[in-house]
Amino acid sequence: MFEGLGRFIHRGRKPLLIFTLLFAVLSGVYGVGVFGDMKPGGFEDPKSESRHAALLAEKAFPQRAPDAVVVYRNDDLTVDDPAFQKAVTDKVNSLPRSVVTGSAHFWMTKMPEQVSRDRHATYVAMNLHGSDDNIKEESYKAIKDKLDLQGFKTLRGGPVPTGHQAGEEIGEDLGAAEGFSFPVLFLFLVLVFGGLAAASLPLLVGGLSILGSMAVLRVIAQFTDVSVFAMSLVTVLGLAVAIDYGLLIVSRYREELDRGRTGADALSRTVATAGRTVVVSGITVAVALFGMTFFPFAFLKSMAYGGVAAVVLSVFFSIIALPAALAVMGPKVNALSLRRKKPAAQAQAPAAQAQGEGAWYKLAHVLMRRPVTITVVTLGVLIALASPFLRIDFGANDARQLPNTAEGRQVHNMLEKDFDGDGVKSIDSLLTLAGEATSKEQGAALQAYADKLGKVPGAKGAQITGAEGTTARVSVKFDGVAVSSPARDLVNDLREVAPPPGAKAYFGGETAVFDDTLDALADTLPMMLLYIAVATYILLFLAFGSVLLPLKAIAMNLLSLSATFGILVWIFQDGHLADVIGFDPTGNIEPNMPIMLFALIFGLSMDYEVFLVSRIREQYDLLGEPTAAVATGLQSIGKLIASAALLMCVPLAAMATSGVLTMTLFGVGMVIAILLDVFVVRILLVPAVMKLMGRASWWAPGPLQKLYSKYGIKEGDGVEAPESTERVPVPS
Repeated sequence: MFEGLGRFIHRGRKPLLIFTLLFAVLSGVYGVGVFGDMKPGGFEDPKSESRHAALLAEKAFPQRAPDAVVVYRNDDLTVDDPAFQKAVTDKVNSLPRSVVTGSAHFWMTKMPEQVSRDRHATYVAMNLHGSDDNIKEESYKAIKDKLDLQGFKTLRGGPVPTGHQAGEEIGEDLGAAEGFSFPVLFLFLVLVFGGLAAASLPLLVGGLSILGSMAVLRVIAQFTDVSVFAMSLVTVLGLAVAIDYGLLIVSRYREELDRGRTGADALSRTVATAGRTVVVSGITVAVALFGMTFFPFAFLKSMAYGGVAAVVLSVFFSIIALPAALAVMGPKVNALSLRRKKPAAQAQAPAAQAQGEGAWYKLAHVLMRRPVTITVVTLGVLIALASPFLRIDFGANDARQLPNTAEGRQVHNMLEKDFDGDGVKSIDSLLTLAGEATSKEQGAALQAYADKLGKVPGAKGAQITGAEGTTARVSVKFDGVAVSSPARDLVNDLREVAPPPGAKAYFGGETAVFDDTLDALADTLPMMLLYIAVATYILLFLAFGSVLLPLKAIAMNLLSLSATFGILVWIFQDGHLADVIGFDPTGNIEPNMPIMLFALIFGLSMDYEVFLVSRIREQYDLLGEPTAAVATGLQSIGKLIASAALLMCVPLAAMATSGVLTMTLFGVGMVIAILLDVFVVRILLVPAVMKLMGRASWWAPGPLQKLYSKYGIKEGDGVEAPESTERVPVPS
C-alpha cells in the first residue's frame, strides 16, 4: 500500500504541490478569523450541580459573584472624603447599563471588606452583560478604557479582566515563541542535515500544518465552543510534530539516495518505510489526544480538536506534500550542502552497521551486555522521580497565573494584602422550594437551614441573600483560599445538611465549581485511560505483529509520565527552581493540566517508540537476530530520534518563558517529558528490556499472526529490501 502511494506521488508530484499551495493560501485566509470565534474559559462542567446553581441564580437574582473587580486608590484622599466618594460613584454611574448590568461599591453596601486598611483604596464589584464568557469579554472590552479615573490609580481585576489579560499575554508570548523558534529550528536543522535545502522542508510541513489547523478550528468553532488556549497547542504541536515527521521522511529519502536509488524507486521506498512509520505514529498520537474529548470541559475538548487537527495534517503533508517536493527536487535535496561529500564507500550505512561501526551501535551493545543492571537502575531512578506525584494538590486557575506586572494579578495581591477578607467570596446554596420563598413558613424554614449551614465546621456564618418566587439563596462565609482542599471539604460537608422539607439544594460558587471539576475529572479519567490503552495496544500490534511489545510500550509510557508529573510537583507545587524558571508558586497544580499533559506526552512517547521499534523491526526482518536488530536499529535511528527530541524542545522551551503560569508549566512539563522519554526510556531502557525479552519481543500466537498478516500495517508487498541483507554475527 505505502509503496504504491509513493509511486503515485512521484507521478503526480507537480499537481500535488499546486494543490498544497492552494490549500495553504485558502487555509491562511480563512483560518486567521479563528481568533474571533474562540472563547475564553471552558474549565467548568456544563452539566454539574454548580452550573445548575449558577443558572438558577442568573434567572432569579442579580449575580452575586462579580465578573470584574475594579480597584481605585488615591494616596491623598480616603474613602471618607466626599471627593473620593463622588469621583468613584460618578464614574460607576456613567458606565452604560447595557454593558454593566450591576455594580456594588462601598457607599452602597457599607461592607468594611470593600475598604483597604489604610482607607485610601476601595473596589467596585461589577457584573457584565452576557450569557457566556465570550460575550462578557466583549462587554468588558467595551468599557475597559472608560474605567480610568483621573487622579486615582485604577486596576482592573476579577474573572473576566483576568481572563482577557491572560489571553493577551498568551498571544504575545506565542508570537515571541514563534519568532524565536523558526530561525533557531532552521539553524538546528541545518546542523542535522548539513544543508540548507533539506533543512527548509520540515519547516514547510510545520507551517502548512499550523495554517490548516487554524482553518479546521474555525470550522469546528461554528458548531461548538473552542477555547482560546487551543491555538497555543496548535502552534507548538503542529510545528513540533511536523518537524519530527519531516525529519524522518527527508532523512530516509537521503538515505535511499545514498544507496543508489533514484526517482520513483527512492520515493516509494521512503514512503514505504518512513511514511508508514509516520502514519502509525500520527494515528497513535491522535488517538491519545482524542481521549480528551471524553471530558465534559470545553477547554480539554478544544485541546483535543486542535491537537488532532495538527497531528493529522502533519501526517498528511509529511506523506503527500513533502514526498512530492522531494520528487521534484530529487538529488537537489542535498543542494547548498555545508559538508564535504562523503566517498561512496562511506555512504553505505547498512554496511557500516553490519561491521558494528557507529557510536549508537556500540552503545546498544554496552547496554545489552548488562540488561538487568541497566533495567533495575533506570527503573529505580524513574520511580524515585515519580514519588512526589503521590502528594499532588490540585487548585483552580486564578489571577496568580499572571505575572506581577498584570493588572489582574495586582488586584489579587492588593485584596489579599491590603483588605480584610473577601466581601464577595462565599459558597452559595441555591434552593428550589415547595412554596413561595417570601412566605412566613418558608422564611422560617430557610432561616433554620441557614443557621445549620453556618454551624458546619469551617463556616463563618450563613445568611439568606436572595428570595424570589420559589427560589432562594443562602450564602456561607468562610476563611481561606476558595480553590483549596479545605474549602472543597467544606462544600461537601455543607451538602450533607438537609434542605428545608420539599426543597432541593444546588451548591454554587467558585469552590463548588472547583469541587465539581475534580469530581468530573475523577469520574472520566478511568474511561479515558482504558480507551487510550486499548486503542494504543491494537495500533501497535497491527504495526509490529507482537503481543508483548505494546504492553512494554504502555508500561514504559506510564512510568515516564509518572516521573514527569513527580518532577512537575517538585518544581511547581513545591516551588523549587521558581527563581530559575521565573514563576511564583501557588502551592498546587491546575487539574486540567495533568490531563492534557498525559494525553500529549503519552502520544508523543509512542511517537518515538514507533520511530525506534519500526527500525528495529525492519532490521529484525533482514537479520533474523534480535540483539543485532536492536543494535543496528538504534544505530540507524538513534541520532535522528535524539535530534528530533531536541528540535521539538525548542518551541516548547520558548513557550516555557511565558508570563502565564499555565503556559510555563506546559512548556517545562513537555520539555522534561520529551528529554526523559527519549534519552532515558527509549535509548537506555528499551535496548536493555528488548535484550531480556529476546525473540519473545516479536511473538504472537497463531491466530493473531494470521490477523497481523491480513490486517497489519505493513510497508507493502514486493518492496525491495535494502542492499545489505546478510545475517550479522552477534558480538559476544
